[in-house]
Amino acid sequence: MTEERTMTLQARRLAYALRLVNPSLHPHDGAIATLEPLLINPNQVRGWLEEHCTPYAGRVHVTGTLDRRLVFAERPDGRWVVADLSGQPHHQRAWPVWAHAHMDLESAHEWLSLADLAPEALYRLSRPRVLLAALYHPEYFPLPRFPLGISDVARAARACLMGEVELADMQLGITLPDLVKHITDEPPDILGISATFGQHDLMIELLDATYALAKPPLVVAGGSLTARNEALLLERYPDLLIARGAGESTVQDLLAHWHGDLAKEHVHSIGYNGAARGEGTLTVRRRRTAKPVSRAQSDFLPELDLLPATFAHHGVAQLEASRGCTNFCSFCPRGHKGQWAGGTPSDFGWMLDSMSSVFDRYPDISRTLYLVDEEFIGRGPDAVTRALHMADVLNGAGFKWETSCRIDQVTHPDRDFAWHVERAALWRSLVNKGLRRCLFGVESGVDTILKRFNKETGGEQNALAIRTLSALGVPTRFTYITFDHLMTFEELKATYAYQGRTDLLVRPLPDQPVEEIVNGVRDPEWVEAHGTGRPFHTGISYMLVSMECLIGAAYTKQVERAGLAGPVRPSMGRQDAEFADWRIGVCSQWAQLWVDRNFALDYTLKPLEIRAAARVARRLLPRYQRALIEVFDNALSQPEPPHRPAPPQVSQVVTLTWYDDGALGVPYASVPEEARMPLYAHGFQYHPHQAAFLLPAAYGDIGRALRIQAVAQQLAAQGIGVNLRHSPAAPAAAQPALTAKPAIGPAVRSPTSSALHR
Repeated sequence: MTEERTMTLQARRLAYALRLVNPSLHPHDGAIATLEPLLINPNQVRGWLEEHCTPYAGRVHVTGTLDRRLVFAERPDGRWVVADLSGQPHHQRAWPVWAHAHMDLESAHEWLSLADLAPEALYRLSRPRVLLAALYHPEYFPLPRFPLGISDVARAARACLMGEVELADMQLGITLPDLVKHITDEPPDILGISATFGQHDLMIELLDATYALAKPPLVVAGGSLTARNEALLLERYPDLLIARGAGESTVQDLLAHWHGDLAKEHVHSIGYNGAARGEGTLTVRRRRTAKPVSRAQSDFLPELDLLPATFAHHGVAQLEASRGCTNFCSFCPRGHKGQWAGGTPSDFGWMLDSMSSVFDRYPDISRTLYLVDEEFIGRGPDAVTRALHMADVLNGAGFKWETSCRIDQVTHPDRDFAWHVERAALWRSLVNKGLRRCLFGVESGVDTILKRFNKETGGEQNALAIRTLSALGVPTRFTYITFDHLMTFEELKATYAYQGRTDLLVRPLPDQPVEEIVNGVRDPEWVEAHGTGRPFHTGISYMLVSMECLIGAAYTKQVERAGLAGPVRPSMGRQDAEFADWRIGVCSQWAQLWVDRNFALDYTLKPLEIRAAARVARRLLPRYQRALIEVFDNALSQPEPPHRPAPPQVSQVVTLTWYDDGALGVPYASVPEEARMPLYAHGFQYHPHQAAFLLPAAYGDIGRALRIQAVAQQLAAQGIGVNLRHSPAAPAAAQPALTAKPAIGPAVRSPTSSALHR
C-alpha cells in the first residue's frame, strides 16, 4: 500500500468520525485533500478541525504518536468521539494509568468509539504545554538537517497522551529573538532545550530570558553540549534540570512530575542541584555486554512535524536505525559507551511510508536517508540478518541511505575465514540494497595511537578492511585524527607514512567472488595487481584533523595527567590543551585554520549527490593533498628554536594590586624598603588612612600604564620582582584613591640591590 493511499485512509477515517460528532459535518473531498498533508502534525490537525467543525462540535484534542494518532472531539450532547486514525482498536493501545480512571470508552474493541471524559482527563489531554526548541548557528552547519533529537522526544511525550507538544528549530527560519518572544508571549509549562557543540552562547541567552520571566516554566536542557557543561549550568541556573540521557524516558517522567504523579528525584536520567553527578563518563570503564533494552527504550523513531519545513529550507532527512555504540573510545565521553540497541526493521515500514509522503511533495529533494547510527550492524548472532533486513526495508521504500560503522565489522583478527566471507558478502549486498555511503572511524593506522584511543583495532587490521571495502565497491568515508596532544614525533611520521600508503585503495571488483577478495587483500601481489595507486589520504573525508579534548573523556584525563590541559571552553564542551611536542602543536594550529576556513563548504557537500560532489571536489581534494604535504614537510624540516631561559629566583617582590573600585596600588607594609623611593618617584602616593601606596587615576590609563612600566623596569634592575594582581574592592569606609592629591609619606631610604626578577 502506498503512502498516498494510507494518508487518504486516515483522512477518510477522520471524516467518518466527524459524522458521529454531528451529522451535519460532511467534509467535502477538497477539504479532505487539504487535511491529508497535515496528518503528520497533530497541532495542525487540531487547527483544521477547529476551523472546519465550528459550530457543529465543541472542544478538540489531538494526541498520540504518528503511527497511532488519536482524536478527541466533543459532541453537542457533551459526550466525546474518540478516533484512532490508524484503524486499530482502542483496546490494543497501551493506555496510561490516568486514562483508566478518568475515561470510559463505549466501544473499546473498535477504532471509533463514544466516550465519557472526566474533567481530570480533559485537563491532562491539554496540559502541560510543552515547547521543544533546537538551537542553531548557521555559520557552523549551513545545511539544515531534520532535528531528530527534539522529534524523538516529542514522540515519547505524545505517547503519554498528556499535554500539547510544539517543536521549534532555529534551522528553519526561527531566530533567537523569535524564540524568546514566543516564550515571553505564550509561556509554556515545560521548556525543553536541545543544544550541541558551538551553541552554548545561544543557550545562555535563551535561559537568561526564560528565567527572567515572572513565572518561569519548568526547564530541561539536553544534548551533547549540555551534558558536558552540567556543573557550569547548574551553578548559573539553580532551578535548571539537565537531561543526561537520550531524553525519551526523561520527558515522560517530567510530564508525570508536572502533574504531581512523580517526585523529581524519581525522574529518569536528570541532573539538578542536589543530585549526585557521579563519575560515570569520566573514565574508560571495564567493558560490559549490551544490556537488554525494552521496546519502550528502543523506540527511537521521531515525530515528523518539522520534516516538511526541513525540505522547504533545502535540508536533508535523518533517521536512527540503532542507538548506542559497542566500544569505549577514550576520546568519547558519552554515557552509552558499550551499550547498543538495534531497531526492529519491521517497525520502520510505517515510518518510511510517512516520510515518503513528504518526499513526494518535494521532488527536488534527493530520496536519501542519513542514518545517524554510530554502529549500524551491532553485535549478536543475528547482526548480519538484521542488517540485511533493515536494508531491504529501506530499499523497498525507495530510499538510498548512508550510515556509519566500526571498521571491525569488516575485518577482525580473532575471526576465521568463514566470518570474513560472510561479512564481505554482507557489505556487497548492502551496496546492492541502496547503501550510498558508509563512514568508518579509522582514526589512525599507528598501533600505539590506536591503543591510546582505545579503538581496539590495529593498523594492519585497518589496512585489510580498507582494501576489502574498496574491492567490494563500498562507497566509503574514512575519518582520521592526524594530530593528538600526546603524540610523539615518531608517531607523527608514522601517521604521515600511513596516510601516504598506496597499497590500501583497491579498484572495485564487482565480478570477483568474495572468497577471492578476502584472500586477495592479504596477498601483496594481488594488491599490487588491483591497486589504484592512489595514496590513502585521498579517501579520508576530513584531512588534518586534530584531537578535541572533550570534557569528561578518558583521553582528556590523560592530557591532564601529562600537565598539558588548559582552560575549559564551554561553548564547545571541550578543554584547551598544549601538545607534548611543540612542533606537532604548530602543525595542528595551522591545519586547524585551514579546516575552519573550509568546514562549512565541506559540511554542505557531504549530503550532495555523489556526482555533483565529485565535480566540486575535483578541485577541492587536491588542495587537501597539497596542504597535508606542505604541513608535514615543514614540520620535518623546521629546526627546533632556542627556548628562553627560566627567570632567576628573587627574594623580594612588589605586588601591585588592581582593586575593583579602580584604585591601583600596594599595601605599605608589603613594600620592601628599597622599593619605596622608586614607587614615590614614579607617582605612587602614600595614603595613611589606607596604609598603602596608590597611583592616582588622574594620570589617565596611558599615564598610569607608562608609570607602571617605568617603575617595573627600575625595580627589576635592582633585583626586585614585580607582580600585578586583581583584588576585591577596599572597605567602604576607606576613601577612594581615584582623585587623590599628592601626599607626603614616611621617610624613604635609598634602595639597595637584590636579585633580579620582573
